[in-house]
Amino acid sequence: MLEVNSQQEPPGISAMCKDYFKEKRTESDVFKLFSSLSKPEPEYIARIEYFRLPPRWLFVKITDEEGNAGWGEASLEGHTQAVEGCLDAWTQRYVGLEAEKLGVPIYQLLGGKVRDKLRVYTWIGGDRPSDVEAQAMARKAQGFDAVKMNGTEDLGWLDSPSKLDECVARVKTVKALGLDAGVDFHGRVHKPMAKQLVAKLAPHEPLFIEEPLLSENIAGIKEIASQTHCPIALGERLHSRWDVRPFLEAGCVDILQPDICHVGGISEMRRIASACETYDVALAPHCPLGPIALAANVQVDAVSPNFAIQEMSLGIHYNVGGQDLTSYMVNPEVWQVTNGYIDLMAGPGLGIEIDEEQVRRLSKDSRAWISPTFVGPGGELREW
Repeated sequence: MLEVNSQQEPPGISAMCKDYFKEKRTESDVFKLFSSLSKPEPEYIARIEYFRLPPRWLFVKITDEEGNAGWGEASLEGHTQAVEGCLDAWTQRYVGLEAEKLGVPIYQLLGGKVRDKLRVYTWIGGDRPSDVEAQAMARKAQGFDAVKMNGTEDLGWLDSPSKLDECVARVKTVKALGLDAGVDFHGRVHKPMAKQLVAKLAPHEPLFIEEPLLSENIAGIKEIASQTHCPIALGERLHSRWDVRPFLEAGCVDILQPDICHVGGISEMRRIASACETYDVALAPHCPLGPIALAANVQVDAVSPNFAIQEMSLGIHYNVGGQDLTSYMVNPEVWQVTNGYIDLMAGPGLGIEIDEEQVRRLSKDSRAWISPTFVGPGGELREW
């Protein structure tokens, strides 16, 4: 009879099974373990339930024929009924359920963690940035050491330089409080103004400049990147590693911000992170979304050597006066920020527990969120 203990693990056993071998096991025990791990998955999904929730999220609960259930998030801002988003939710739930069966976090199935804490930031200022000093002070009191804000209101192709000066003043105010500040142009600034704003911001060392132009303008972004020492960040409008590749090859991005609900879920996000590492590009996932999307991001952050910082939606302007990041959670303490960091969750699967009763109650009368519309003084539509 073969005996196996924690000092004598059979070849090929992954780290996630170490706890199993803390006790003596017989050959029959080991066979049963491998049989359970290789058991075919149920052939079909028994039930899929969608929950549109305030402020602008879409949760998905999927139950298989064996009665196992898990949660995913398919929030696609302004397009909560989009079918492709459901694939992202399925990936999050499927991988999460497998990890839950094994009693380990998802990051154990992705190769194991390379860190214990994650640096995070949240938002101040809103779509039309204002009152940043008071909001920055509140974020600092919450434990953050970094924030992000929109650089400007909507701008014309050639607008008043005074609007750019207001952006610089806001950055100086926030940095004077001891916080790092990322500045999001949100693709709403066109090249004639973007070049000026980047130059004005550079002496004040923003944490990064996000989407200086719309992502489809690779040549323009490369031109701006070549003229500044400020790190250029983008990625929320890219939907796969194939979309990401041209930016990496052009050398015009320093920090990639893929959105796990836009790129196809955890698996594709992991591939994108690895591609970025190859080009010495940092990973800072985009996530002004709900707790399930954030928890899924954290799993990839945990295993990515090039991870830099994680966006979270705690207190973001879309949530003001309504439901926030922790509103649908049984264990909101996992998002506690201390000295700019959150601890890596140790619980199985995604590491969070959803308050299903709250989800069902608040989804009954929830309406789809619609993206804001900006209109210039001449009646022209402007980029949000």
